[in-house]
Amino acid sequence: MLPALETRGPDASGVYMGEGFGFGHRRLSIIDLSENGHQPMIDEELKLEIVYNGEIYNFKQLRDELQQQGYSFRSTSDTEVLLKAYHAWGDEFVKRLNGMFSFCIHDQIRGRFLLGRDRLGIKPLYYAEEGHAFYFASNTQALNRAGMIRPELSPEALHYYLSFHAVVPAPYTIFENVKKLAPGTIMSISADGAKEISSYWDVRFERRETLSEEEWIERVLDELRQSVKRRMVSDVPVGALLSGGLDSSLIVALMAECNPQSLHTYSIGFEDVGTEEGNEFCYSDIIAKEFGTEHKKIFINSRRLLPNIEKAISAMAEPMVSHDAVAFYLLSEEVSKETKVVLSGQGADEVFAGYHWYPKLTLPRLKPMGFFGS
Repeated sequence: MLPALETRGPDASGVYMGEGFGFGHRRLSIIDLSENGHQPMIDEELKLEIVYNGEIYNFKQLRDELQQQGYSFRSTSDTEVLLKAYHAWGDEFVKRLNGMFSFCIHDQIRGRFLLGRDRLGIKPLYYAEEGHAFYFASNTQALNRAGMIRPELSPEALHYYLSFHAVVPAPYTIFENVKKLAPGTIMSISADGAKEISSYWDVRFERRETLSEEEWIERVLDELRQSVKRRMVSDVPVGALLSGGLDSSLIVALMAECNPQSLHTYSIGFEDVGTEEGNEFCYSDIIAKEFGTEHKKIFINSRRLLPNIEKAISAMAEPMVSHDAVAFYLLSEEVSKETKVVLSGQGADEVFAGYHWYPKLTLPRLKPMGFFGS
């Protein structure tokens, strides 16, 4: 399974074999680049093992709190904080985490496994079962490598996929026998194989406060500023994908507040089509100059797009329909040669209803027409 995860974790790999189970991990080193942050991580004193993907933004505060309770640490990694936090606070520890994560902890004393996923499902966690065997991974390619995926489409998933612009909500995946753990959810598996799934967080859609437009603007800016600041916590440089549009430009501006030195930004451009310009370099150049970033413009010609369609599809854990999927794959490939961590404006249109079809949803719905026969 590990070779199928290498692109997600190119820096190191590790395997741990326990009684009746095994953990494997591919590492992308971001926090604590030393061997002390190696995974799978084993705590022989607490009799806990973990594999984990993600980043806990408030891990330093949690570590301070745990040290006050008498816990000692041999690393500066957020992975070790997860182990100690679970031991100190039990399953409720996930409510204290601020970050993006998926994990599996083996508790030798209680004879159980605990899997968990962050509140918004930023980090993936797929799983499949066959008889008494249970497999989980960060992508479906690893499950396929283990021979766990049957080439059968899930009718429910296909319905969601075609209805919601290629979105398949948990627990479904496009594969009939593969599931994904829902965001804001933990799953415990006992020694006899019994499973218990529970939600520790859910989003609330009702408006709980009445604020003026100016107050909402200030509130949103404060939240964005705090969000970017949290994501700048890293032992490696953090860059940005800069299109020059509103979303990515705002992200770069807020990043520059946190760390104005050595901020790397990247833009992508294509060939012109007729009278339509194939890039927005003129806008990204303005932002890069304004905030003094080390800016790199990456030009992709049409001859590179077609040969990389298969590679882009192979990198998908589930099918995507976005027209820019190949371009984004090539951009990520180029950026990863220089920078491990980048922020982008992806997701802003979903949160702030930026797509052109969203306003149409507020219009009165037409009554369906009847069918008439002669």
